[in-house]
Amino acid sequence: MIKDINKKRFFLAALSGFLLSASFPTAWFPNGGLSWLAWMALMPLLFSLRDLPIKDSFHTGMVAGTVHYLTLIYWLVPTMRTYGGLTMILCVIILLGFSLYLAFYIALFSAAVTAFCRKPITGLVMIPVLWVALEYIRAYLFTGFPWELLGHSQFSRIFLIQIADITGVYGISFLIVFANAVIFFAFLYLKGLDWQGADITKKAVAVSSGVLVFLLALVVLYGYLRVKTVDREISISEKIIISAVQGNIPQSLKWDDEYKSSTINKYIRLSKAEKKDNPELIVWPETATPFYLGYDVAMTSLLKKGIKETGVYCLTGSPAFNQVNKTIQYYNSAYLIDPKGVPVARYDKAHLVPFGEYVPFKKWLPFINKLVVGVGDFGPGIKGKTIFMQEKKLGIQICYEIIFPGLSRAIVKNRAAVIVNITNDAWYGNTSAPYQHFSMTVFRAVENRRALVRAANTGVSGFIDPVGRVVEKTPIFKEAAVTQPLPVLKCMTVYTSYGEVFAGICLVVSLLLFLRKIVIAYGSRKH
Repeated sequence: MIKDINKKRFFLAALSGFLLSASFPTAWFPNGGLSWLAWMALMPLLFSLRDLPIKDSFHTGMVAGTVHYLTLIYWLVPTMRTYGGLTMILCVIILLGFSLYLAFYIALFSAAVTAFCRKPITGLVMIPVLWVALEYIRAYLFTGFPWELLGHSQFSRIFLIQIADITGVYGISFLIVFANAVIFFAFLYLKGLDWQGADITKKAVAVSSGVLVFLLALVVLYGYLRVKTVDREISISEKIIISAVQGNIPQSLKWDDEYKSSTINKYIRLSKAEKKDNPELIVWPETATPFYLGYDVAMTSLLKKGIKETGVYCLTGSPAFNQVNKTIQYYNSAYLIDPKGVPVARYDKAHLVPFGEYVPFKKWLPFINKLVVGVGDFGPGIKGKTIFMQEKKLGIQICYEIIFPGLSRAIVKNRAAVIVNITNDAWYGNTSAPYQHFSMTVFRAVENRRALVRAANTGVSGFIDPVGRVVEKTPIFKEAAVTQPLPVLKCMTVYTSYGEVFAGICLVVSLLLFLRKIVIAYGSRKH
């Protein structure tokens, strides 16, 4: 009988894991068509936590989290297998290990719900607070991995996500989890079930349901009004015409010396085709020029000649290095090249990919190599650095830097007129990852009220306006070049000015609740 109960609980927890993953973009539903699942995804997990001790709640949460992350970031296996040269068994082990680490946060959430939310009213208040606090920790701990926080699932719901210019993505996460909690407790009440031995009252259900409806109405109304306000600003703002070029260069050929000239010629050809739209800036993807500018003479000359023929500023990703005395430091960089073919500015990627662009704790892990093809460990650039293009500042984000809200906030605080994201998502293959990656960029535009252009080697490339509308995007694994006029806004949002205050409050409240629990437990032991 006990085994049957445990199986049922683990099944419900696993169901939550699947529903969570399904609410994010997938290769089958790239536009977030199943995002509504997020509003009920946690209910099976919460049901499985009824009347459980803390230890069992932790284990149940691990089940939910492991299933969620195994199905969300499954694309790590083909990425490491194809480009890291690892065996399938080792790839699966790494995926499982990373998924278990991420699942730990959902396990802590589950244990905390059991420990701190003994009463239904406490659960209604604290369940969303605890979830956001742990998302916030996950975004920063061990360099951070805020990949597809729960709020990101709603990237296509324009009126709902406008609150991100105050709370960041965490405000949407809070609202989703609160909705899950309210519906869950209402379900228990209708079924005549209790929560942790406590009865659920009609008043609690009515009040919480009213609060949920009020919050949803308030958030949507705010979103509607903000869209109208920002649209008015867009209509009178200065515009900058930008082209994004997607070369669709196979990763297996990208660093092949014999293919480099073909790569440059393709980007030049696609760029020239956009001259009819009079772009002021052409953006090429991360490492679109797979050589050292100025040092590979033949390739640099070819690049310079092509850019002079376009007669337009070009931003391109390229490896770079600085030499100080006898020490060489490599960088993953973006160069701004003027219409005469002269590099005039450089941005070095500030947040590097662990085990991809550098090996953390290399002194103690000398046997671990990087997965990415390259010459050595990259060094970090300066966080928040912007580069001038004539009178405008460009804020560059290379690859997965764009998933870190604080980095985009830093460049906008440094007066970036436009956010430019260059990436090479060829690593991910034909999986859900390119769509997941693209979905998170929407929030960087909304949080900071800046237009965003994205150039990806194999896609998704495109443009996002300051209210989060995807103005245009490209299919993956097709060469493409697209051009759009983007508004140049100068406003500073609450989020840009003050950062993750909302998430910080949730974290502080959670810590205070934890400390209160410790003090009470210590006091009861003394007596």
